[in-house]
Amino acid sequence: MPRQKGERKYMKRVLVACEESQIVTKAFRELGHDAYSCDILPCSGGHPEWHFQQDVFEVIDNHDWDLMIAHPPCTYLTVSGNRWFTNKDGSRNEDRYRKRDEALDFIRRLMGADVKQIAIENPVGFISTFIRKPDQIIQPYMFGDEASKKTCLWLKNLPVLEATKMVSKGERTYFKSGKSHPKWYAEALTKAKTPQERSTLRSKTFPGIAKAIAEQWGGYA
Repeated sequence: MPRQKGERKYMKRVLVACEESQIVTKAFRELGHDAYSCDILPCSGGHPEWHFQQDVFEVIDNHDWDLMIAHPPCTYLTVSGNRWFTNKDGSRNEDRYRKRDEALDFIRRLMGADVKQIAIENPVGFISTFIRKPDQIIQPYMFGDEASKKTCLWLKNLPVLEATKMVSKGERTYFKSGKSHPKWYAEALTKAKTPQERSTLRSKTFPGIAKAIAEQWGGYA
């Protein structure tokens, strides 16, 4: 288990918040770091012994962490959901505004957590407008995965990630409407049976990014 407050350090302790896939957690573990995932959902990464299924702030308060990587839910924070702020009758969707504000408060609490090094990732959205601009925007194709997924990073006491392997931006799937999605995204929409599954598939971290995070931030003092 992670060390309690005040215990002596033996290795870097890493909390990967809002992660059920354990992709980033495993990347840190492979390098010898004492990493744990945390989510209100059970983990799908195969290592429940490395997973806290509880409120993330309880985990932050009850243990001593050197680094936190957080992947907060983006449902109410992305610009792609702007159409839901207005009801069909043209009136203001008060519930949507309330949920957006709650999501922003969650981000603020994560940013203010008592952890020396913090990285928060999210798509382009309201964090930039209501809190602050990101320190960096990355893409999977900068780290060896042929795919496009613009991801913003907000950093505390961490350097920006350096690209490790530039590859192509990946294939796109085109629809009769003329719209298109990155192929990986279109496949996630097809594969998912429920909105929750769709959200989970869309939010998973690409392995190249997870590897870069573990290698570059795990060794950063």
